[in-house]
Amino acid sequence: MSGNENSTSGAGGYARVNGIDLYYQVHGEGEPLILLHGGIGAIEMFGEVLPMLAEGRQVIGVDLQAHGRTVDIDRPMTFEAMADDVVALIKHLDFEKADVMGYSLGGGVALRTAIQHPESVRKLVLVSTPFSRDGWYPEVRAGMEQMGPQAAEPMKQTPMYELYSAIAPRVEDWPVLLTKLGEILEQDYDWSDEVAATETPTMLVVGDADSVRTSHAVEFFGLLGGGKRDAGWDGSGMSAARLAILPGTTHYDIFASSALADAVVPFLDTPGP
Repeated sequence: MSGNENSTSGAGGYARVNGIDLYYQVHGEGEPLILLHGGIGAIEMFGEVLPMLAEGRQVIGVDLQAHGRTVDIDRPMTFEAMADDVVALIKHLDFEKADVMGYSLGGGVALRTAIQHPESVRKLVLVSTPFSRDGWYPEVRAGMEQMGPQAAEPMKQTPMYELYSAIAPRVEDWPVLLTKLGEILEQDYDWSDEVAATETPTMLVVGDADSVRTSHAVEFFGLLGGGKRDAGWDGSGMSAARLAILPGTTHYDIFASSALADAVVPFLDTPGP
């Protein structure tokens, strides 16, 4: 199904890509924006932010591997494989390029999509996303190490399970999701060299009380070429990168904050270089 054939707001479907039936949902019309949720989430986690983004563009929300309505397959959950899924979806929808925006786990997937397939990404928005594992505060990394099959039963008391149980085709796969998520979260990584080499116009958004260290976000901005010098009276010294730090915002509410849409929309609306 092409992007043009599926332009009705809220229309959903599956794309058979890389051996996985990837669920996606289309909202709005216009230039395409691929929207990627965080770990244990689904498209719905963006709440009111999604329709705000869809006011001026076609937002394609995706349920990543083993999440939401996308049933898991027999392969490890990795940022690299899920990035390949995203670019395969872009091609499936007959888009030459798309903007890609991801939060947390989805931000890692979005970043890898731009690194691995720069020709398919017009602009990149990374929300609460580090470029290396040590970008998370130590206590957050310690919490990630507790993720796994042992967390399946206790986490049934959370809103995340409530959403999963309402939409997942195989609710019994809940422990599988937490197992694979635990495996990806414990892996060490540092993509600083690849970030420094990327030419995709990128916006970073973090909360001032985020799980991603504020100093790390500033370092990330520097790797993208931002914050190197004064822009000058005419703005000629400004880089293509943007950094937004949202006040009074945490990792656990930024994805549903109207301030997120307010920050991101102008960046997406500005013509690229």
